Amino acid sequence: MIEQIAAQPALFWLCFGGLLLIAELLGTGGYLLWTGTAAVVVALITWIFPNMGWELQGVLLAVLTLVSVIAWRSWLRHRPRQISDKTLNQKNHQLIGLRTRLITDTENGYGRVKLADGSWRIHCNQELPANTEVEVIAVDGITLKVRPINR
Repeated sequence: MIEQIAAQPALFWLCFGGLLLIAELLGTGGYLLWTGTAAVVVALITWIFPNMGWELQGVLLAVLTLVSVIAWRSWLRHRPRQISDKTLNQKNHQLIGLRTRLITDTENGYGRVKLADGSWRIHCNQELPANTEVEVIAVDGITLKVRPINR
């Protein structure tokens, strides 16, 4: 078995990289992605230069893994952050700025609006009749703060 691996190092690194990438798909959270990618690159290099020793191949794998991780972290650090990143898992905060119409009159400043497939409780500083167009300006727990849109 060792003789076969020594005879075909590019095939070994390709299989090893492929197995690491498949394992990454099973949910390791990015830990095996860069090592698997580096192993595939080592496979390509050993295919081009077949007389490379196994020691150099191992060092090359380690160096390429470190370089790819550092490059990825640097890219993540310097990319512009999108506004949606801050409210990704906060559906109620994604509603800020949306416009809709009241489905009930407000009583003591509270009423209801329909957004998407649900009905939301709202609060406004003034009494408004049903069918008034409002804009969501803030979120307080499960209550949306709204203001009327004057045309």
